[in-house]
Amino acid sequence: MRLLRTCFAESLGTYLLVLLGCGVVHSAVLTGSQSGLWQVAVVWGLAIMLAIYVTGATSGAHINPAMTLAFAVRGRFAWRLVPPYVVSQLIGAFAAAATLFALFGPFLAAREQEKHVVRGRPGSEITAMCYGEYFPSPGPLANSPGPYSEEAHTQLNSLVSEPTAFLAEVLGTMILALVVFAVTDPRNSGGPGGRLAPVFIGLTVSALISVIAPLTQACFNPARDFGPRLFAYFAGWGKVAIPGSTPTGFISVYIVAPIVGAVLGAAIYDLLARPAPPLPSTNFESTEP
Repeated sequence: MRLLRTCFAESLGTYLLVLLGCGVVHSAVLTGSQSGLWQVAVVWGLAIMLAIYVTGATSGAHINPAMTLAFAVRGRFAWRLVPPYVVSQLIGAFAAAATLFALFGPFLAAREQEKHVVRGRPGSEITAMCYGEYFPSPGPLANSPGPYSEEAHTQLNSLVSEPTAFLAEVLGTMILALVVFAVTDPRNSGGPGGRLAPVFIGLTVSALISVIAPLTQACFNPARDFGPRLFAYFAGWGKVAIPGSTPTGFISVYIVAPIVGAVLGAAIYDLLARPAPPLPSTNFESTEP
């Protein structure tokens, strides 16, 4: 029963994260309701805060396979629990994507009609980006006036190579893991404390999205990308969702890179930045009998 509760909590936390985070992407891409990237980034940060506050006491609120693996690598999480946690996170992400599709289905179809693109064919990345992620972000194409332009898409894609996108995701997830390990470490007297840790984790994600989202849509979380991407594959986007624009891009940039970044960030904190334990007492003053 305890394992079931923790797995449900991981699914619920990831569901809330993706529902609100990808939800604001739907809102921005399909309705233009957000006036800039910072508004989208803030909602993602709030989504993470709420997910951690709701499920943290039950499961630890990993809500991210990369963080689950980083905790396991650093000896802070049992390896036998990694598979059920990751599966639970993917289930939550997939369910959130299905919910958003049910809510925004007519808006997706209207945007595709407006842009003269057919779902599942080249160009439908402008709506598939509401689920899976692409490098660089197709956002400028989705929000530009007039129909979709293949030439403009080719020019946009030339700005960010797969190695650059990989590096961006490694760097972003490394910083995120560094902050997560720092603010949740009871030995770190300079940290914000347990009650405020989710706030600083969320703000870290907001800051990272503000910088990296134009390059890769700022994933940092394999479940956040693969769960919705898998749903989009079955919802009509097909090869535009999986494998996407490049044969290996979604695996290297959105699965491997966040895992590498999270493990690196955790190691940097534990080995180089973590406060040293206090020295044992050396008070040898004698006392009178």
